[in-house]
Amino acid sequence: MSFRKPSIFLAVAFMAAARVPTLAWSQQDADPAPASVQVAKFDIDATPPVDFMMAYDRVRRVEELGLRCRGVVISGRSDKDGSVAEPAFQPIVVCAVDWIGIGNDSQTVFKQTLARAAATTPDRVAVHTLHQHDAPRSDLSAEALLNAAGVSDLGPHAGWFTREVLQRLEQAVTLAVRQPTPVTHVGHGVADVDSVASNRRIMGDDGRVRAVRYTTARDPAIRAEPVGVIDPELSCVSFWHGEVPVAVLSYYACHPQSYYRTGIPSPDFPGIARFMRGQDVPDVLHVHFNGAGGNIGAGKYNDGAKENRLILATRMADAMKRAFDTTTKFAVQADDVTWHSTDVLLPPAPHLEENELVKQLTGWSPDQYWGSPDKLAWLRRCKSGDPISISCLGLGSTRILHMPGELFVEYQLAAKAMRPDLNVAMAAYGDYGPGYIGTQIAYTEGGYETSERASNVAPQAETVLRDAMKTLLDARP
Repeated sequence: MSFRKPSIFLAVAFMAAARVPTLAWSQQDADPAPASVQVAKFDIDATPPVDFMMAYDRVRRVEELGLRCRGVVISGRSDKDGSVAEPAFQPIVVCAVDWIGIGNDSQTVFKQTLARAAATTPDRVAVHTLHQHDAPRSDLSAEALLNAAGVSDLGPHAGWFTREVLQRLEQAVTLAVRQPTPVTHVGHGVADVDSVASNRRIMGDDGRVRAVRYTTARDPAIRAEPVGVIDPELSCVSFWHGEVPVAVLSYYACHPQSYYRTGIPSPDFPGIARFMRGQDVPDVLHVHFNGAGGNIGAGKYNDGAKENRLILATRMADAMKRAFDTTTKFAVQADDVTWHSTDVLLPPAPHLEENELVKQLTGWSPDQYWGSPDKLAWLRRCKSGDPISISCLGLGSTRILHMPGELFVEYQLAAKAMRPDLNVAMAAYGDYGPGYIGTQIAYTEGGYETSERASNVAPQAETVLRDAMKTLLDARP
């Protein structure tokens, strides 16, 4: 099957072209030594074709701005007497996909494919989604269960499109790693995002959730509620060859919806913001990751009006630009790049009952979002002791945690508080098998995010994840 190459998105013509900024340089900034770090960039179309079932609806048409699967491969070489010697570390791959979720066996196959193409191991690969809602989901474990049950219409769990994307992704990464760009410096910058994120859980005087402020909040009284607990910071991590930027990775915690269920695949406002930055600073790959935004959305600033999509995108692009403009750079060598990972077993939610989920398989409807296939796949995975890998990329004094599920923002804030001496960023929405992951107390407070419909883990998951974050953030080279 052939796929369309998305045309140039024209709605940002009003954006003035931006110059590459003058950045803050560290004292290490004299003529750089021969680079021992390299970055290879990859970027492919991940837009499903007409009639493919996305998370909620089938694709009815594809417009100008499609969905992307993109990322970087970081590799290191030891330089001896000016000649390239053995690799200083196995390559590291970080990948972001404009899909709603990639879980269970799909995570495994994505990591295996990227590892094979980059000549590394799957435990050195992180795959995340941005969680846009007019986008596909992928869970090959759920597909296998439906096939075994004789279900004919697999809906969003039909895996053929995932396999086609993986085939093209492997080809793209294989080619990319043959022509990496030398990296002499890494940069880090932060900026607050103005009037985008707000907490979704509106608490009552009794300490329980009295309303959920979804990403579209049409009730003005709900929009008027306080912002609540968020992380306003957008983090920007960049790779440089001298004074020339090579790739920019950004991190921000917020559900990425402005409106959806249109039948048109869309990267929504984070993808448009990313596109704007790509127009401002061309020849640089811009990769965005959604942080711990499980209980965060744009509802305070979004009443569902269609024009809000571009308003939210512009605000986010502005923060991306300010974070980039205030970047502090430092010279980087292979020894400055670290990767640590740890496997965790998250406790399954007590309401998941295997026999009941098996019975529900044959009656499964393709328009179900959460249902027996994905829940049963997760439960059996937990029972088999198949862990989730959590990892941390170190770049000098910067740490990037790669976390699973629709994680509450409290995890991101806790990670930053654990190491105030470091620049800590977080990418969540990794393995999508757990669904929402609340804090332990949140499971006593009610609300959608910790309901039996939405969360596949027990409240004790918080202890497991906090211990893993502390282990990774305390790790030394």
